[in-house]
Amino acid sequence: MSSVPVAVVTGSNKGIGFAIVRDLCKQFKGDVYLTARDPARGQEAVAKLQEEGLHPLFHQLDIDDLQSIKALRDFLKEKYGGLNVLVNNAGIAFKVSDRTPFAVQAEVTLKTNFFGTRNICTELLPLMKPYGRVVNVSSMVSVSALGNCSQELQKKFRSDTITEDELVELMNKFVEDTKKSVHEKEGWPNTAYGVSKIGVTVLSRIQARMLNEKRKGDHILLNACCPGWVRTDMAGPKAPKSPEEGAETPVYLALLPPNADGPHGQFVSEKTVRTW
Repeated sequence: MSSVPVAVVTGSNKGIGFAIVRDLCKQFKGDVYLTARDPARGQEAVAKLQEEGLHPLFHQLDIDDLQSIKALRDFLKEKYGGLNVLVNNAGIAFKVSDRTPFAVQAEVTLKTNFFGTRNICTELLPLMKPYGRVVNVSSMVSVSALGNCSQELQKKFRSDTITEDELVELMNKFVEDTKKSVHEKEGWPNTAYGVSKIGVTVLSRIQARMLNEKRKGDHILLNACCPGWVRTDMAGPKAPKSPEEGAETPVYLALLPPNADGPHGQFVSEKTVRTW
């Protein structure tokens, strides 16, 4: 078993994830895994970074596929005995102009952005080594979407005692409400991406609380962050930030020094803790 520290970045063959891997290859003292659904695209991305003199490793990962997640889990357990840094970056968004029915957009978006991310955490958080760092890439859209929820929903999502099961129930309710075309009447905003990222931010708050309860002495820090509006295939060419700039806050949180006791369980953008 290797005693080398190890970092994993999900959805990292392009965009912000790719820029995060590049930065970690330069700054993280250990093995860095670039992951992608499609091995050919993943290997292509690895080759690009090798041309820059960097040495990322590759592992296939589709966060929509539980078997794929478990294969990565078993690989990390066997080869490294755990994990030091996890950056949950994989996510999807429909274009504003997309004509796909909203209920379908809601189900597909939440399946990846919320449920896929949750499945990764369920399988990989138990592998986090002491002083590990977990970064869940959320979005500022989660803040605006929260503001457009009913007061009742806002109260639930801001609660310091909400459980993971309760959060899952709410995320499922959103999908069901969109299918019945009653989501606005039920107090939901008109953004599937926004709701999925509310889920990611709240999940992060819950997970940090659980780590405090179960692994207080291990000094693991877990946060949600917003990379900003970044020029990627997802956000389009008009966004103000480059992927390299978008990687700054996630990388900052992934590399918080061992003596740091925070941020933890926070929503962070521009390296600054924001009010949720």
